[in-house]
Amino acid sequence: MAWDLSEQPEIVQTAAGYAFQALDIAKAWLISPAAWSQFALLILAFAAAWLVTRRLKPLVIGLLTPPAGSRSPIAAARRFALIFLPLMLPLLAYLFTAVGEGITRTVFGSGDIIAFGKRVFLLLAARSLVREMITDPFLKLLGRYVLLPVMVLYALGLLTPLTDLLNASTVQLGNISFSVMSLVRGVIAGSLLFWLGRWSNDQTGAYIGRQDSMRPATRQLAAKAAELMIFGLAFLLLMNIMGIPLTSLAVLGGAIGVGLGFGLQKIASNYISGVILLLEGQATVGDYVELDNGEAGTIVKTTARAMILETFDGRWIVVPNEDFITTRIINYSDQGSANRLSVDFSVSYDTDINVVPELVSRAVAAHKGVLQKPEPPDVELAGFGESSIDFCVEFWVNGVDDGKNKYASQVRFIVWNTLKEAGIEMPYPHRVVEMRAPKEA
Repeated sequence: MAWDLSEQPEIVQTAAGYAFQALDIAKAWLISPAAWSQFALLILAFAAAWLVTRRLKPLVIGLLTPPAGSRSPIAAARRFALIFLPLMLPLLAYLFTAVGEGITRTVFGSGDIIAFGKRVFLLLAARSLVREMITDPFLKLLGRYVLLPVMVLYALGLLTPLTDLLNASTVQLGNISFSVMSLVRGVIAGSLLFWLGRWSNDQTGAYIGRQDSMRPATRQLAAKAAELMIFGLAFLLLMNIMGIPLTSLAVLGGAIGVGLGFGLQKIASNYISGVILLLEGQATVGDYVELDNGEAGTIVKTTARAMILETFDGRWIVVPNEDFITTRIINYSDQGSANRLSVDFSVSYDTDINVVPELVSRAVAAHKGVLQKPEPPDVELAGFGESSIDFCVEFWVNGVDDGKNKYASQVRFIVWNTLKEAGIEMPYPHRVVEMRAPKEA
C-alpha cells in the first residue's frame, strides 16, 4: 500500500519515515530465522534459570542459614550472603543469555535481540537489589532515582549516546574546567562516599568507644582523627572521580588561609585548643568543671569548636575550647578521681569528746558512697566555741556534692541520728539577758 504524504508537513513526513523504517525492521525480524532463534534462546535461558533457581535456592538457604543465636563472624557473613538470594534468578538468566548470545553471533553473525534481553535481565537484577535487598533509606532513594534510571537507559541502548553528550558539554569555573558528565559523576559518587564515610565513621567510633583500656580523652582524639582521615580520603577520591586536579585547588587553599588569618582565627584557635585538650586529657565528657566566672556543670559533649556543659538545673553552657586553655578551670572529677568533702557538727560541753571520733567515723564509713581510699572517714576536733565543742568529719567520695549526689546532706543525717542514738546532745547557743531596774533618784 502506497501512502502519499507529499502534502503533509515536514515533521509528519519525518515521523512517517521513521515509522515505515521500524515496520520494515519488524517484518525482517518476523521472517528472520536469527530473530526467531534469539527469541527462543531468551525463553529457554529464562526457563533454565527458573528451574535451576527453584532447585538450588532451598539448598543454598540450608547451607548458609547459621544456627539460631549464633553471633560469630562466620554466622554474620552467612546471614549477609543470604541477603543476595533475590538476585539468583535474574543473574542466572543473564548468564544463560550471555551463552546464548555467543551461540547466535557464531551461527547467524548477529545477536541484537538476545543482547537486549540480556540487558533486561540485568535491569531486573538491579530492580530486585533496590526493592528487596537495600534497607538503608538513603541508599534505597539513590537506587530508585539513580541506579534504576541508568539501568533503563542501558537496557534501551541509550546510555552510551547520553554519556557522550554529557562528556562533550563542559562547565567553566574560573581556571577549573570540567564536563557535565564529571559533575553528574561527582554528585553520584559524592552521595555514595558521604554515606560510606558516615557509616565507616559510626563503625570506627563504636569500635574505639569499646576500648576500655584507653583513656576517655584518648578515645575521643582517636575518634576525631579517624573521622578527619575518613572524610579527607573521601574528599580526595571525589576530586579524583570528578577529574579535578588537586593543584587547581591551590587558589582556594590560599583564600581559606587568608580567611583563617582574619575572620576565622577564633575558629582556628578553638579547633587547635580542642585538639590540645584531647591530647592532654585536661577535660573530657563526664567531668564536672567550674569556670572562671563561677558557673559549673558536667561536660556532656565535645565538639571541634566548644565544650557543652550541663548544669544541675538542666541548662546547657557552650564554652569555647580556647577558654579551657587560657582561663582558670577547676576540674572536680577528672573521670572518676575522688574528692574530699567535710561536714561540721557540734556537741555540748557535757559530752565525753573521746568517744565522738570513733562513733561518727564508723557511722559515716557505712555510707555506700563514702570511699575507704585514699583515706577512710576522719573526725577532727575543730575548736571550742562559746556554747559547744566543734568537730569536722572529712570523707572521700567519687563525684561532687550536688545533683544526684547529695553526700553532705546524707552525712549530716547520719551524724544527727548517730549522736541521738548515743544520747549525745547537739547544743544551740544560749544567751543570758540581765534586766536591771532603773536607779531611784
